[in-house]
Amino acid sequence: MKAEIYSKTNCIFCDRAKMRLSKYNPQIFMLDKDFTREEFFQKFPNAKTFPQIIINNEHIGTYNQLEQWLAFNNPDENF
Repeated sequence: MKAEIYSKTNCIFCDRAKMRLSKYNPQIFMLDKDFTREEFFQKFPNAKTFPQIIINNEHIGTYNQLEQWLAFNNPDENF
């Protein structure tokens, strides 16, 4: 499974997403280090919160949406 987390500092849901996906060795991109706010909104024009998560090139959304996705998908099947 390929996972990307677009994160920022001091974000509890970002930290939770990183822990939840840690066994899949996600790519972690940090605001103001790996991308700017402008780049963030170009990539995720409807985003209102952090983190934004992409799994297997599919935009999942926030941490809560990640939990819903994991409840209905078995990422270990593709790992």
